[in-house]
Amino acid sequence: MKKILVIALSLMILVVIFSGCSKQTQTANQNNEKRVVKTIKGDVEIPANPQRIVDISGSSEILLILGFTPVATANTDPYKPTEFPSYLKDRLNGSKIVGFYMSDTMDVEGIIETNPDLIIMSQRQEKIYNQLKEIAPVIVLKEYDNDWRSRMVDVATLLNKKDVAMKWLEEYDKKAQEIGNKIREKRENESYLSVLASAGQFFVFSNAGIGDIIYNDMKLNKPANLPKQENISLPVVTLEGLSQIDSDNLIVLATETDKKALEESSIWKNIKAVKEGRVVYLDSSPYFGQSYEPIGKELLLDILKTQLTK
Repeated sequence: MKKILVIALSLMILVVIFSGCSKQTQTANQNNEKRVVKTIKGDVEIPANPQRIVDISGSSEILLILGFTPVATANTDPYKPTEFPSYLKDRLNGSKIVGFYMSDTMDVEGIIETNPDLIIMSQRQEKIYNQLKEIAPVIVLKEYDNDWRSRMVDVATLLNKKDVAMKWLEEYDKKAQEIGNKIREKRENESYLSVLASAGQFFVFSNAGIGDIIYNDMKLNKPANLPKQENISLPVVTLEGLSQIDSDNLIVLATETDKKALEESSIWKNIKAVKEGRVVYLDSSPYFGQSYEPIGKELLLDILKTQLTK
């Protein structure tokens, strides 16, 4: 009986050992699998299941949505480019900051230290491409300007996660439209204007950032005199020009200094939306950068719902 028990125990131990070895082999094989993807630099062989992605293209929020946490990122606050945006600090905890994604160069040594198995960069960082491709496979993304949806779908497709991106976009659009309807129920057919106040000038979100959320996602009304946006640059108007746009509601992104300067201006006090108490102030940091990114946009939907249905 003792011999039988010893044999049985030995067999069980062997089964556990072989099972563990099999799982390790399977995991190793999965990590070693490759895929070839088409990029603007031609076909690139990348890991089928990347584990250590460095993103300097500005796509880190997309990666988070797709289930990847980058080991290094350049998605920082435009007003504090050495820090994560406040709403992302918890989600990017542990990621290394290697620059700001709108810059044309990065901390290459910092990227090397993270030992990446995939690097995602933008065309604007072309001058460091040759350095980066010596470190790990590199995906170069085109410049998408304000087309954040196409960027999300393209990145997801490259990483074989298009279904995840499409589901997220569908849920985002549903939420945006529901909130837009609630705002219209409260304020009927009023118009909305969003601007960034900076040193006496106003950068108008005509078709980007928070303006994109308001007009294209929530389908709220534009003021009749809204300046046209021709490219990635926001139209700029003076305080007098702002008063001529004549919107029912104003959403103003500003620092405390810029906000104080506005409130001391007699021209500002005579703008229709100001006189009627229909101004929403948001801090430039983090909301300026946040309004361009998918996770940030979704969070802003709830903020706008609260502010515009009072």
